[in-house]
Amino acid sequence: MATVEARGSDGQGQGVETPVTYYRLEEVAKRNSPKDIWLVIHGRVYDITRFLNEHPGGEEVLLEQAGADASESFEDVGHSSDAREMLKQYYIGDVHPDDLKPESGRKDPSKDSTHKSCWSYWIFPIIGAIILGFLYRYYYPSESKSS
Repeated sequence: MATVEARGSDGQGQGVETPVTYYRLEEVAKRNSPKDIWLVIHGRVYDITRFLNEHPGGEEVLLEQAGADASESFEDVGHSSDAREMLKQYYIGDVHPDDLKPESGRKDPSKDSTHKSCWSYWIFPIIGAIILGFLYRYYYPSESKSS
């Protein structure tokens, strides 16, 4: 059964309490059919029933994760920022705090160690190219000797 509790301010400085609905994992697990499909991603519950036919990866991918915590699968695929933004429209509540494992709570993907910033994908190839350039110059000096 879902429980509704108040959550802090809405982040706009007006101090408005916004209620959040908490769902138990056993309730989420019951929602695993094409007519009613819920997923948990980083401690948040999403009703993606309307999105099933629109998913670019096909509905089978979503049905495999139906009624379960799909956080790892969601991150492994490497969803774009647009996909993460789109996910917000399917949000229906949070996993009940008693059901959260310490390591599976809601995370900020930008702080996740599996998500490296762009520069880290380029730094190693650049350093490698510089080293190779120096090695090439050292072993194959230019033929600019005067006669």
